[in-house]
Amino acid sequence: MINKLLLTLLVVFSSVSSSYAIFDKYSINREDLPEISRIFLDEHFPKAKVSMVKTDKHLLKKTDYDVKLTNGTKIDFNNKGEWTAVDCGKKAVPETIIHSRITAYVSKNHSECKIVSIAKKNLGYNVGLSDGKILRFNALYQFKGTLTDESLSDDTNSSD
Repeated sequence: MINKLLLTLLVVFSSVSSSYAIFDKYSINREDLPEISRIFLDEHFPKAKVSMVKTDKHLLKKTDYDVKLTNGTKIDFNNKGEWTAVDCGKKAVPETIIHSRITAYVSKNHSECKIVSIAKKNLGYNVGLSDGKILRFNALYQFKGTLTDESLSDDTNSSD
């Protein structure tokens, strides 16, 4: 009896989760992005070409965009077309994206590192350095600490 119930729940869960995948769309056409996202790409990554655009449509008509460039950079945009995260792998994030107070702090306190990722969070920014550290800044660009593995998992589980 319990096995049949578990099997039924598994089948229902699988069909529901696969139905959400129908809302995802993949393309290489940057025209599938909102205009503000295209302007961001033109301004901060003028020479990079788009290798993939994943459009995530959610049930509540919220749409997110995951973009991968041919140089390996990954950029997430929200439903308004505003960037929420930029991950350049091992390359530096363009300084034009990062607020000058964050850049100044990293230059002064982590001069041997470059900023390779940045993510907007509810109350600030997470900044990834080339040495693997993740720094936390508040909405006023003030340094708030280094994220540990434990605090990072708590932060990623919170909603944006």
